[in-house]
Amino acid sequence: MKKIIAILALSASIISCNQTTTAKDFKTAYIDTNKLLDESTEAKDLKSKYEAIADEKDSQIKVEVDKLEADKASFESNAKKNGQAWAQQKYGEIQQRQQQIQYAQQGVLQQIQGQHGAEMDTLVIKYKKIFKEYGKEKGYDYVFGTGEAATVLYSKDQYDITKDLIKIVNDKYKSEAKKEEKSADKKEAKK
Repeated sequence: MKKIIAILALSASIISCNQTTTAKDFKTAYIDTNKLLDESTEAKDLKSKYEAIADEKDSQIKVEVDKLEADKASFESNAKKNGQAWAQQKYGEIQQRQQQIQYAQQGVLQQIQGQHGAEMDTLVIKYKKIFKEYGKEKGYDYVFGTGEAATVLYSKDQYDITKDLIKIVNDKYKSEAKKEEKSADKKEAKK
């Protein structure tokens, strides 16, 4: 009887070892995402596009800054001639224009950053699809990303445990909520 149990245990362990996948069975690769974005033609073109837009907007604002500087110089030379009331009024106008230019610069910068960010996000989504297709085509189990945001860029669906973990955390959350509810009911019953 002991021999049969030992043989069954040995058989079970051999079968389970044959079904277990080890790390050396995985085919993996990685992508240096920083290098990819630095050397990608599309990313370079996108960067150039927004640098050109920024340069154009800067030159438009530069015209306003130059006018303001000329008005400041004129103000300084005319302040004594036209009196204190005039000087205070003009100084207020100059300060207001200076603030408007600063707001315009900030607005342009935010607009450009927003548009560039949105296009870069679209590019990243596009690249992720490419990574996935490439990973499937080459038979990779995992494709990792290095760089500032290291992450798994592709994985076979069979290795995705997200649904299992969502169920576990949701079940745990529900059970904790029920425990708190029962505890609150007991406290009210004692009152």
